Amino acid sequence: MNLPPVRSSLALRRVALLEGLSAARLDALALQCHWRHVGAGQPVLARQADRGDVFFLAAGRVRVTTYGSNGRQVTFRDLQAGDYFGELAALDGLQRSVDIVTLEDSVLAGLERPHFLQLLDDEPRVARRVMQRLASLVRQLSERVVELSTLAVQNRLHGELLRLAREAGVADNQAVIDPAPHHAELASLISTNREQVTRELGALQRAGLLDKQGRRLIVCDVARLQRLVDEVRSGG
Repeated sequence: MNLPPVRSSLALRRVALLEGLSAARLDALALQCHWRHVGAGQPVLARQADRGDVFFLAAGRVRVTTYGSNGRQVTFRDLQAGDYFGELAALDGLQRSVDIVTLEDSVLAGLERPHFLQLLDDEPRVARRVMQRLASLVRQLSERVVELSTLAVQNRLHGELLRLAREAGVADNQAVIDPAPHHAELASLISTNREQVTRELGALQRAGLLDKQGRRLIVCDVARLQRLVDEVRSGG
């Protein structure tokens, strides 16, 4: 993996939140950030931690997750290079609400809370992007609450597979999810157990909707999967 150099304003140019900032501002931000390389599978943030730094993901991939009192993992979303996280604690000054774990070797640039708040004051377009991001998260979480409260496991799995297919890219009514998520990962995303996910994936393979090829999961008929999701959501 080619890692960007420490304190690299070039790496910050890849962060969508900071798009359009001047070279001088990015250079100053790079100097304010504390930079680190984190290996795959390592914790970055812990729920209920007190620090309010915001992190820019210069390279790699991380997972936003948490754990229930029974130890069950609940996954919210995965973040790619160019994204950022930690803004909630930076904005309200309270403890962290989630755990962040790296999925692969990653490079992180952490900006302390006072510097982040100053950035929002100085750069209205950055502040607007943060607000738009928060509005999007509220919508996503509201939709997820409805799904978890009203849909059966198989319907929740259909919706998650459709989301993954769209992220992977659809061509000729097919999508290749590579690498295929582990059954335990899917279970944490839709709030169920691995055994139920395994059963439902098997049923989808027998129905010709999915195919497993090595590390890849093929969605063979995205339009049909979309119809299954739409029928349930519309009450049909």
